[in-house]
Amino acid sequence: MSLARVHNFAISLDGFATGEGQSLDAPFGHAGERLHEWMFATSWWHESSGRSGGNKGVDDVFVRQFTPGIGAEIMGSRKFGHPQWHQDPEWKGWWGPNPPFHTPTFVLTHHPRPSIEMEGGTTFHFLDTSPAEALATAREAADGQDVRIGGGATTIRDFLAAGLIDHLHIVVVPILLGRGVRLWDGLEALEKAYDVESAPSPSGVTHLTFTRKES
Repeated sequence: MSLARVHNFAISLDGFATGEGQSLDAPFGHAGERLHEWMFATSWWHESSGRSGGNKGVDDVFVRQFTPGIGAEIMGSRKFGHPQWHQDPEWKGWWGPNPPFHTPTFVLTHHPRPSIEMEGGTTFHFLDTSPAEALATAREAADGQDVRIGGGATTIRDFLAAGLIDHLHIVVVPILLGRGVRLWDGLEALEKAYDVESAPSPSGVTHLTFTRKES
């Protein structure tokens, strides 16, 4: 069976994956872009932005694992759009006409709408269903490849609580946010189900990987 994977998911030292006050003008609330500055400095990000240069160290190695082997993505409503996106029939996500997913992408929402076909192979499908049912649908669409669980924090937490994540890559960024949406709430003793590895980076972030233990 294909794996359910999380990649490059950044949180603060106090466990917040986004700040307070998310809006159309502030997708990550008061956190701004501070949780993702490590990624913006990588060679991979420069290449994806049509530029040369960038860091080719440990951060770049991890960030490049985002795409290989992925056949579908699942994301939450707040990753797809601002808090009122469902009231705007023209909203098609944050990423412009060619989103970076290039696969069938399933948005979990209580406000389903018709599927949206974008450039580059991304088609957004909107589901009002449980994590397990969404994963079954995405696996079918992935055609034998893995499914990426893209976030945000609430979605990843729900999939972890349901025991559905096989590989989890968390990037701990050395900032304190104090408020926002936390990842780890309600997941006490999660580590018992995983082999956990840590890789510090000269950029100051720490990469944590959780790989499900074989039963």
